[in-house]
Amino acid sequence: MKKIAIIFIVLFNIGCDQWSKDAVRKNVDYHEKIELIGDNFILTKVENTGAMLGMGRDLSPIIKLIVLKIFPVVLLLILLFRILKKENLNKVLVFAFACVIGGGIGNLIDRIAYGQVTDFLHFQWGFLKTGIFNMADVSVTMGVFIILFLSFTNRKLNF
Repeated sequence: MKKIAIIFIVLFNIGCDQWSKDAVRKNVDYHEKIELIGDNFILTKVENTGAMLGMGRDLSPIIKLIVLKIFPVVLLLILLFRILKKENLNKVLVFAFACVIGGGIGNLIDRIAYGQVTDFLHFQWGFLKTGIFNMADVSVTMGVFIILFLSFTNRKLNF
């Protein structure tokens, strides 16, 4: 049952990410600005050829292939294998890793299929603002924050 739940969480994260990106690709023009909640929550479509916040977009094609496609595939497969095989893991930790894996796969699908990742969400509150991101980024970030929180509050994670 644990393995089915993990696969469901991973696939749910991938599905939400890919569905939202598909909707944006079909319905929003590049750099179009759609205010969802005033000028605090904005939808705008951009294509990111790098990693988070465009880092690595200027790397040579072979380095990009290794850093943005091959290495993430290997890492995500190792993580998935570990959480599927490891017994007695904290359920919240498993959920967090499944979110990281699902979000990571969502962005990898874009990199492999399109050579770039579609980003479209942007938050801004006064001087606080985010870069433009997508639902896969939300999954990965949420998972990482949960993992960090658990690692600081629970010394017996045994991952």
